[in-house]
Amino acid sequence: MILVTGGTGLVGSHLLYHLSLENDNIRAIYRTASSLENVKKVFSFYTDDEKLFSKIEWFQADITEVPAMIPAFVAVKQVYHCAAFISFNLKDYREMRKVNIYGTAIIVNLAIDAKIDKLCFVSSIAAVGDSLKGNIITENNEWNKELDNSGYSITKFGAEMEVWRASQEGVKVVIVNPGVILGSGFWNAGSGKIFSQVYKGLKYYTEGVTGFVSVQDVVKPMILLMNSTIHNERFILVSENKSFKEIFFLIADFFNKKRPFKKVRPWQTAIFWRLTWGVSKITGVPPLLSKYSAKSAHSISEYSSEKIEKAVNFKFEKLENSIKRICEAYPKA
Repeated sequence: MILVTGGTGLVGSHLLYHLSLENDNIRAIYRTASSLENVKKVFSFYTDDEKLFSKIEWFQADITEVPAMIPAFVAVKQVYHCAAFISFNLKDYREMRKVNIYGTAIIVNLAIDAKIDKLCFVSSIAAVGDSLKGNIITENNEWNKELDNSGYSITKFGAEMEVWRASQEGVKVVIVNPGVILGSGFWNAGSGKIFSQVYKGLKYYTEGVTGFVSVQDVVKPMILLMNSTIHNERFILVSENKSFKEIFFLIADFFNKKRPFKKVRPWQTAIFWRLTWGVSKITGVPPLLSKYSAKSAHSISEYSSEKIEKAVNFKFEKLENSIKRICEAYPKA
């Protein structure tokens, strides 16, 4: 039996489709019945065959509740831990610690007790160390707790520490650190908002650089790693390093929309995030921009995926092709 946490999220739903092509015994965690419709929508991007979706045994639970999660591990041999809380809002820090660190600790403890064969954890490049002297970032870069790290970065690093604990308790583990994940089906959350905003006529752009990757190029290496003899290793998953400007322009071109034309400078975002923070304190409405998202919009960080390419002989899809496919799936009605 294969267990997938976060089965109704971007990575989890696309992973479930690819797993269903080759496996009959798949169990996936979900929290609300309405979220299952998102998974069905993702499956519909690939196929009209509803039999693949019906292969999945859906298990309703909260990963932070131990009694509810214990039955989910019955007869499980492999675990893909995709569940996470992603936010750059300071108000969400406690909840992120609960889900990302405490929730992962529960998954690890249950995996150890169940004596599973292997665990794959979806981390992030946010948990990889920063560039040294402008060099390209690899898995060898060490995360520095002394820096002004975002709450998300702190909690993903903390979650990785829990996963490494599993490796010390006899569970084989692999960790993947994807860049900004682009994929279809979740247009009002995460990176999906980029496509929605550009489609509606985004005016602004920044020139910060980071690693991007399509969701397919996240889940495929995960499966290859889990089916290999590789264990107790981590892998950066980035197909290309591009600026936000380049990504916005590509999306606009495929949508036949006007490209963003107003460059936002660091001092402007510095003012804006402080203003939105102040408004948020008064109204209670989450800020449109946080200190850390403003910082990432201008920072330049380039990542290497050479390790995963060599380890499982994987070739990433050209990002332009990935974005074209995602734009074609966007609901334009």
